[in-house]
Amino acid sequence: MGIKPTREAIELAKEEGFDLVEIAPNAKPPVVRIMDYGKFKYEKEQKAKRAKKKQHIVEVKEIKFRPKISSGDYETKKRHIERFLKGGAKVKVTLMFRGREQAHPELGRELLERLSEDVAQYSSIESAPKRDGRNMIMVLSSSVKQDKTQNQQTKENAKDYPKNDKDEKSDKSEKTIKDEKEEKEEDK
Repeated sequence: MGIKPTREAIELAKEEGFDLVEIAPNAKPPVVRIMDYGKFKYEKEQKAKRAKKKQHIVEVKEIKFRPKISSGDYETKKRHIERFLKGGAKVKVTLMFRGREQAHPELGRELLERLSEDVAQYSSIESAPKRDGRNMIMVLSSSVKQDKTQNQQTKENAKDYPKNDKDEKSDKSEKTIKDEKEEKEEDK
C-alpha cells in the first residue's frame, strides 16, 4: 500500500475490520500489516507447537571414573554407557583425579581412549578427552539409529513378560517345603 500516516493506516484497518499490526518497528519507516491479530497469534502458537512435537530432545547422561578403576567396575560402567548409547542418549564421561593422580594425566587419557574404542560400535566421540581442573572430560554421542517401530516392539515384548517373578518363586518354595515335610512324616 505504500507509506501512509499512522492515523490513516489505523482508519483503513478499522474500515476493513482488521487490526494494524507492527511487523518491523525498528525499520525506517516502521513496517505494519493490516490483519486479524487474534488469528495471526493463534497460527503462530500452532506453528510453535508443531515444531516442538517434531523436536527430538537428547538426554545427556554422566558416568564418573577414577584412574585406578578395577576391571570389574570398568566393565560394569562400560555396560551402562553402552545401554545409554543404545537408548540414543549422549554420555559425558568424567575421569576424576585426586592427589598424586593429577601428576599423571596420560593414564587418564589412555583409560578414556580405551573406553571410546570399546564402545566405538555404539558411539562417536563428540568431544575428545580434555583436562578441566581435577577432571578429564569426554563426550560420546550415540551413533545408533532407533526406529519408532523398534521402540514399540520392545515395549510390546516387555508386556509379555511378568514384571515380578516373586509370586512364582514363592509358590515353588512353598511347594517344596510342603513336600519335604510330607516326606519326613512318611519316613516316620
